[in-house]
Amino acid sequence: MKSLRTRCLDLYNRFRQTDQLFLVVIPIFIGLAGGLGAAALRFLIHLFEKWFWGPWGDSLAWGRTILVPTAGAFIVGLIVYYFSREAKGHGVPEVMEAISLRSGVIRPRVVVSKAVASAITIASGGSVGREGPIVQIGSAIGSSFGQLFRCSRKRMQTLVGCGAAAGIAAAFNAPIAGAMFSVEILLGDFAVAQFTPIVISSVSATVVSRAFYGNTPAFQVPKYELVHPLELIPYAILGLLCGLVALLFIKALYALEDRFDELKRPDYVKTAMGGVIIGIYGISFPQVFGVGYEAMDQALLGHMPVILLLTLVFVKILITSVTLGSGSSGGIFAPSLFMGAMTGGFFGHILHRLLPAVTAGSGAYALVAMSAVVGATTHAPITAILIIFEMTSDYKIILPLMIATTISSLMSTRLHRGSIYTLKLMRRGIHLEKGREINVLRSLKVADVMRPDIEIAPPNSSLKEIVQRFIGSGHSHIYLTDGDGLINEQISQEELSAIAPDFEHLRDLAVAADIASPQAVFLYPDDNLDTVMRAFGRHNVSEIPVVEKDSPATIRGTVQRIDVISAYNKEILRRDLAGEISSFMGDFTRLNMVEMRDGLFLLEIATPREFVGRRIRDLDIRNRCQVEVVMVKRATTGKETRLITPSANTVLRADDTVLILGDRHHVEAFSRL
Repeated sequence: MKSLRTRCLDLYNRFRQTDQLFLVVIPIFIGLAGGLGAAALRFLIHLFEKWFWGPWGDSLAWGRTILVPTAGAFIVGLIVYYFSREAKGHGVPEVMEAISLRSGVIRPRVVVSKAVASAITIASGGSVGREGPIVQIGSAIGSSFGQLFRCSRKRMQTLVGCGAAAGIAAAFNAPIAGAMFSVEILLGDFAVAQFTPIVISSVSATVVSRAFYGNTPAFQVPKYELVHPLELIPYAILGLLCGLVALLFIKALYALEDRFDELKRPDYVKTAMGGVIIGIYGISFPQVFGVGYEAMDQALLGHMPVILLLTLVFVKILITSVTLGSGSSGGIFAPSLFMGAMTGGFFGHILHRLLPAVTAGSGAYALVAMSAVVGATTHAPITAILIIFEMTSDYKIILPLMIATTISSLMSTRLHRGSIYTLKLMRRGIHLEKGREINVLRSLKVADVMRPDIEIAPPNSSLKEIVQRFIGSGHSHIYLTDGDGLINEQISQEELSAIAPDFEHLRDLAVAADIASPQAVFLYPDDNLDTVMRAFGRHNVSEIPVVEKDSPATIRGTVQRIDVISAYNKEILRRDLAGEISSFMGDFTRLNMVEMRDGLFLLEIATPREFVGRRIRDLDIRNRCQVEVVMVKRATTGKETRLITPSANTVLRADDTVLILGDRHHVEAFSRL
């Protein structure tokens, strides 16, 4: 008879493997936890505001205005420097990177560190929003659930998306916008299988938010009306203006981030420097402190002077860029809304004075511009439109929203490569907008696929010798070297075929140098395969020589296009298998050799003795043994085991077992090591 523990494990595994039930029940808990996380962040912000500003009473002394942001920023710098690097910045790019490159794995400590760091930044006056941190907190909660249940890569990504949707939904009381944010910005997948659990989490988080704060919008939304059909033209112009504001914000943010990165100072010193700047500007413009919802309400209600509206657009851009560029923690969503409200309010004031009979008040333009700036900065127009629509619940605003937001987003995407989120990753060499294949190719190096053999011939080789070389070779190019051993020319099979009709006349007369063409491209062992594929396309070749970067005369081998394609396919299969295996092999016993697709086999085997204590990268298993390590099973304390998706830096231990993938011949050869 099965023990209670065995029965519980059976139920646990059965539940984990049932897609329909699992992806309904778990998203509910993620949504509830995400809603509570959003409420906890708001509570922390209010708590820290009392601590930072309460002892000063109602005093507006400039000393306090500078000291408080500086102290808060310094504390945040310490948290980032000593506890969690993920707490730095606006958070969403880190979630996107985790989804794309780390199968959705986010460290649980991010929940605590991001919440505390962001709450201190906002409470002390940092010009950032709470939505970005809430997204990162919710995503970390979703990832923690996925890690707890040992989910596959696809499931893990979905659960991270559930957490992000819960955060946005709870922040704005907007469940539809929360779900759309997740699929439009983070996942890029509108499939029903992905969308359904995300909607469930979003709704669950909204229930929690409304239980705490009631069913009220995040802002005091004015009553909207389209006074005249011709008013759509000014809204189109407003879209262009918002596109320019968004571009200025993106440029300023990363320019100041670069300036602070150039400073050779610890992170906490940089954040403190940013705090001083924030405090100095806060003396004259206290509206830019914190999230700025009160100032946005004033703009939406038309209660703010027109000159101040225009001024706050540029001050907010500067202070938000300083806050995030110096290394503090917070989001860019609320600052984008703030810039939009001020831009639209200014535009609406001027327009209504000129054409009072055919235009609405400034609040209507402020509302539409909020959506337009958010859409342009994030490159997510659908999410931006839905957030404002859900806050107004007024269908009449949809047409102006769509016109202004679409135009601003189109303008931003045409004039600037990457959104404010993806640009941060692009600067690290991660191009998410190009799809999954770029990430795969960038994770592989030339050293992983290069052939150590290469066909090299002297420049004075006869044509007959060249032909004989090609006949007995698996290469498509023969390379010629100069007196220093440097490759300077190459002969391709295509070039040889071009002179085939005259071969009999030329075979004893022509030499290799007569028909060779200059060698225009070289690769280095550390180049990634994205670079390789670009080189193949740019130079229209099928093989490229590999040399040492610091010593071009040291020839390492060649890379062939077919090997890059094969490596890509194997890596895709390896990642998929690794994710799926981890979802159902928590207690798996020793496998026999299992045949997969495309003639590939899986085998679990104890780590060979000679591999113990060495990194997978140093072992060069892919090239040396022609197999892939897709999973490592590692013993932990007690009788538990942990499944590890290996990276190049994974160090193999004596008690590890590895799951390898390859063709039958190489898998069997590996098993004999």
